[in-house]
Amino acid sequence: MRAVLGACAAIRGPLGDAAVSAGVTAAIDLALAFVEQDFGRDLALEVARDLVIYLKRPGGQSQFSALLTSQMTAQPEIRDIQAWMFANLDRPLNTADLANRFGMSVRNFARVFSKETGMTPTDFLLTARCERAISLLLDTALPMKSIAHRVGFPSDEQMRKVFVRRFSLTPREYRERFATSRAADT
Repeated sequence: MRAVLGACAAIRGPLGDAAVSAGVTAAIDLALAFVEQDFGRDLALEVARDLVIYLKRPGGQSQFSALLTSQMTAQPEIRDIQAWMFANLDRPLNTADLANRFGMSVRNFARVFSKETGMTPTDFLLTARCERAISLLLDTALPMKSIAHRVGFPSDEQMRKVFVRRFSLTPREYRERFATSRAADT
């Protein structure tokens, strides 16, 4: 069996080979690896998307999703702001522009947004951009500059700095570590 990310292991016992996992999320990772191994990457990706999880979760990273968090936001105004941010990641966005767009002062906007989401608008935006970049890194062979442009980073160098700060990996290293060989061919 090939290596599976997360706290999973293949063991050989008296009854034969077995795969084990530590925790629910690691078990989901393991199950997705089995689906990919037995039925192919396309079906595994479809299942992962249906479950709204990564096909291959980065080791040491939480299963956090800015999109899922936005769906749990209680205030409809903040959900609208988050949805608009997701739809416009490729634009240069900042807190002042967002506050103005939604008719709030910068201070009030930042306060309300942070209280509702548990993160600043800037952190939420960077998280959303990183999620979209990860999806493109793992599912396409697009060059770094194209990915950076599509997710709203001013340059591939800026995207690289954010990735190193958040994941301790460059986008290229992230792709090499987590993408399957099929994704690199597309």
